[in-house]
Amino acid sequence: MHTTPATAPAPPTRTPRPRTPRAWAWTGVAAGALAMAGIQASMAVGVNWEAVAGDPDAIVADLGTRTTELLVFHTATIAAALLVLVFAAGLKRRLDAQAPAGSLVPTIAGWGLVLVSVAGLLGTGLDTQFIFGFAEPDLLVASSGAFYSDWVATIPWLWVGAGVTGVALGVAALKHGAAPTWIGIVGLVLGGITLLAGVSPLQYLAGFTGPLWLLVTALGFALGDRR
Repeated sequence: MHTTPATAPAPPTRTPRPRTPRAWAWTGVAAGALAMAGIQASMAVGVNWEAVAGDPDAIVADLGTRTTELLVFHTATIAAALLVLVFAAGLKRRLDAQAPAGSLVPTIAGWGLVLVSVAGLLGTGLDTQFIFGFAEPDLLVASSGAFYSDWVATIPWLWVGAGVTGVALGVAALKHGAAPTWIGIVGLVLGGITLLAGVSPLQYLAGFTGPLWLLVTALGFALGDRR
């Protein structure tokens, strides 16, 4: 009687772990860099504000010499406002993957950056009317030009929404383990400072720390997120 030798079971095959897509994080890096460029251009537009303050005609004349700075401000700010929406969506998806089911933290983190995008959109909303109009000051009402100067020096700086996102990310990372700890600490520190600045009467100061938080956090997810 012949017996068929038993076939040894095949060793289990390992399914390669899918790589986490990082395009959303790199989009955030671009948004942060562009936002910082937009803030710097906004500062360059008002570099002579002390010399022309209180004189609408002088303000309009000064802005007429800053077409390049205004174009850089417009392009960088509106591009950052659009790119930050992609980062917001990716961040929400990333936090949803590890936050407790039903948690509001990922949604709050995403919506904070939507506020940033809206501020950037509104901050550039008057550019079409004024950037090239300053070349013909006789066609402009000087007081309107002076108001525009205040507009671009304030509205695009309203990064308080990034403070909300940073603090929410800090909670998600440190309380729920939904993101790397160091990214959570950065969120609580830079995000907390941004939030406090945005709540204060000097809310435009959030424009200094908000883009920095975005750049550092996006780089963290792009390069150092090893979940």
